[in-house]
Amino acid sequence: MCGLDALRGIAVFLMIEQHMGVWLWQGVAKGKALAAAWPLIAFNALGGGAAPMFITLAGVGTALLVRARPHGVDAVLVRRGAVLLALGYLLSAMTPSWFSWGSWFVLHLMGFAMLTSPLWRRISDAGLVGVAMAIAIGAVAMQAWIDTPMALNNDMMRSTSRPGGALRLAVAESQFPILPWLAPFLLGMVAGRAIAAGAFARIAWLGVCAALIGGLGWLISQWLGFAGPSFAGRAFVVHLGFFPASIAIVGLLAGVSLLVVAAVSWRDAGRPISERSPMVVLGRASLTLLLLHVPLFRELTRPLGLWHKMSAVATLGMIAAFLLFALGACSMWQRVGYRGGAEWLLRKLGG
Repeated sequence: MCGLDALRGIAVFLMIEQHMGVWLWQGVAKGKALAAAWPLIAFNALGGGAAPMFITLAGVGTALLVRARPHGVDAVLVRRGAVLLALGYLLSAMTPSWFSWGSWFVLHLMGFAMLTSPLWRRISDAGLVGVAMAIAIGAVAMQAWIDTPMALNNDMMRSTSRPGGALRLAVAESQFPILPWLAPFLLGMVAGRAIAAGAFARIAWLGVCAALIGGLGWLISQWLGFAGPSFAGRAFVVHLGFFPASIAIVGLLAGVSLLVVAAVSWRDAGRPISERSPMVVLGRASLTLLLLHVPLFRELTRPLGLWHKMSAVATLGMIAAFLLFALGACSMWQRVGYRGGAEWLLRKLGG
């Protein structure tokens, strides 16, 4: 299904441009308006949807894998989840300026979700939606219980010194903790089942409901004046960076992701996207590109003197150059089935 691969390509494209934009750009010069760099800022803002899309697509792919391999699939899910989790810890080790050994990033979350999928795959669609809602609500309850700050910075999201240590990070306080980010994965599983049944409208309705919960919740909380570390204030706050994530943030981002999945899947069923499409080419190497670009532009730019040193125009040029290189390299690599890459390793070790 090339449409889903294309969405992975779009997600990794947005993730790369966001990371490079943040890490390379020198920021607004003193005395100049933020609007002077609006193309980079607007472009960078789109990257916020990359990780939620990856998580949702992981759920879609898991559901489709279960339908394709009815026998022995539990062992495959556990093994693949373990490999993804290991790759997450490898990424942490390769990027010490960003992560600690206890950090919980998008690969950790997807690995955990897939590893526990033998449980989730036995639950009905309605049950999965109910569990996803419980997880989103439970995340807010957990944040209130352990007194999570209303805004988390990178030092907090990697620190294992607080009570609970690495478990605290994995459950509630790192970049993409289990609570609440397991919820989009479960909604993705519901979407994957609907794709297998050709019920694309069902995915769209699920996306609309998720987005309405997030959007209306935020509007009502603004109207009633909910703010601060109260339960309602935490549940429906929307702030830049979305760490820690609220019900409103998860609902809006998961809702948009599901609507895009519905539209692309419907289109792909009638007019299949070519596997030579640029986004499909990138999507089939998205895991490799994720593991490559983070240490490359997070760690190596510092000794090279590029960290927060480039103008907005130069940063956009660097982003374009790297993505064109990645597209060219992956187009040639596609001819040998991406042999030796992270996806190839996942299939070899995960079954």
